[in-house]
Amino acid sequence: MPTEQSTPTMPQVAMTLAAIAATAATPRPSGETPAEQQNRAFLGVSEQLADASLATGNDWSLEWLALSPDNANMAYLAAGRSSNTFAVVLRGTVANVTDLLEDLDVGTVVPFTAVGSPSAPVAVSKGAMEAFSQVVTMDAAGVTLVQALAGALAGAPPNPTVYVIGHSLGGCLATMVAPYLRAQAWPGATPSFGFYTFAAPTAGGPDFAAYVDSLSWVADERYVNAWDLVPQAWTSLDEAKKWYPHPPGPEANDDVKAVITAIAALPGPHAYAQVGTANPLNPDYKNDHDPVMVKKTLQDFLGQVAYQHANSTYLGLLGAPDVLPGPVVRAITGNTGTAGSAVAIAGSGFGAGTAVDFGAVPCRNPAVSSDGTAISVYAPPGVGVVAVRVTTNLGTSPAVPLGQFAYGGPAPVVLTGIAPDSGRKDDPVTITGVNFGSDAQVFFGDNPSPSVRVVRTGAPGQIVATAPAPTTGVGKPRTIDVTVLSNGYSSPTGPASEFTYCCPAEVRGGVLIRLP
Repeated sequence: MPTEQSTPTMPQVAMTLAAIAATAATPRPSGETPAEQQNRAFLGVSEQLADASLATGNDWSLEWLALSPDNANMAYLAAGRSSNTFAVVLRGTVANVTDLLEDLDVGTVVPFTAVGSPSAPVAVSKGAMEAFSQVVTMDAAGVTLVQALAGALAGAPPNPTVYVIGHSLGGCLATMVAPYLRAQAWPGATPSFGFYTFAAPTAGGPDFAAYVDSLSWVADERYVNAWDLVPQAWTSLDEAKKWYPHPPGPEANDDVKAVITAIAALPGPHAYAQVGTANPLNPDYKNDHDPVMVKKTLQDFLGQVAYQHANSTYLGLLGAPDVLPGPVVRAITGNTGTAGSAVAIAGSGFGAGTAVDFGAVPCRNPAVSSDGTAISVYAPPGVGVVAVRVTTNLGTSPAVPLGQFAYGGPAPVVLTGIAPDSGRKDDPVTITGVNFGSDAQVFFGDNPSPSVRVVRTGAPGQIVATAPAPTTGVGKPRTIDVTVLSNGYSSPTGPASEFTYCCPAEVRGGVLIRLP
């Protein structure tokens, strides 16, 4: 990572700017108007840009920011303080990987005429064109991206440079927005343009890629993590069926291969091609992966894909510091009660603009600790079981199992771990968690445990259950979820609940042999 004495490289700066675009990406659970969210995003991006410890080094000022009406896309314009440089930074849809790829509507292509009249029509996907249209028409207080950039360039010294930057779908959009901006008439001296993309899927066909690559750019660089599924779209998705190396895994199982096959078929007869000069980032996978997502399941495979695609992973591969994190709720104390019950929230990142929501209902007057790791609140009126989430200028915390509040009780049941997490039929398995009742039942996949002993109820709780015979057959995975049923709850599933049935074994010539 850059030290205080080193000068960050432009790719490090560009990826940092791209990562900052994810700030305040989702609205508050209790709701806020688009203008309120846009203002919160403006404050959050400004806070990130002011952080001197990042590769951006407090050397960029936020000039303009806008969200699309449906919050699917965001763009901001930043100006370099120590150089005659501007950055147009794009953020695409915030969703899981499969949703992101399906949103691009690559089965239909349309002409990309936003750059004038190329010598021959060039085609992009209909989904990419719709996202592009949103970006170039959305406005902040009536000012569009082109108008904001024109105003900034009008006051700039001669020979400015404009970089168009994006990660993921934002990178895809950058390959469209860059030639669009380049084709505009600008006040004063015409700026030089360049683009940096990270983890970007393709926007269009070979004709579009050839057209963009034929233009003159001060930079046309594309950075790709070799273990990231998204930039394989739509040129080499089938390669991911060979991922991930074992050990540690997760290897693609039949479910994974079926999902990849379905996604790879979305373009139909249309060919796609990448834009820009490729800069592969090839990490040592064994030393740079999510150690939690390594089992041979669809859930773990997609979890590993999400890790390899993340902003923080790309920053790490480029040797740049990570951006400021949004708030995280770790757990709450007092997870059952009524309106007015005192609740303590433990976590991190509880900073500027902290607000708390119980489901879709906001809390009044949250008291935040000076170190930003705790909040004291009183439960607002509500009913049922709701997620307690915290929102700041940097974003909204994800819902977590240990952050649930039950109006009127009983307390939510959560499984936090199993040991061992692999074994055979009749093996004893210790299950830890919270709020297990004496009525607890345990299921391994869809099979009930034949013997369940509740060692300790409440929090923490502990159960010892005997592994039942697994369900076997075509399409039946060896790794399944363990679920605890108690007090009317079933425990949420996730990596902590996964149990792998080991293959059978027999002794041959005095040696224990694992059978396939």
